[in-house]
Amino acid sequence: MADQPASGELFGIPYNFEKPSLRGLLSSYWQPGEEMLVKKEFGIGYTLNLANWRSWIVLAVVGALLYQERSGSEENDEVLEEGDEDEPVEVVVD
Repeated sequence: MADQPASGELFGIPYNFEKPSLRGLLSSYWQPGEEMLVKKEFGIGYTLNLANWRSWIVLAVVGALLYQERSGSEENDEVLEEGDEDEPVEVVVD
């Protein structure tokens, strides 16, 4: 069989499975002057460029949504504990 290339593009999505260096991995996340998304040093697709201010906004929004989800689920657990779950529920279907 023919050797498969270790890097390239497939359907417009970049991939790279060559052995990365530590310096290359770290520099792939900090590329001043580049866009918000940059090609990954190892793996498939793109990653956030932390030198771009838009990436920090994305991380802040994701963090806020995770915080909201976790704090909201704790409130829902308290409401369920207060209600009587052992009582039967009548369902009427027309």
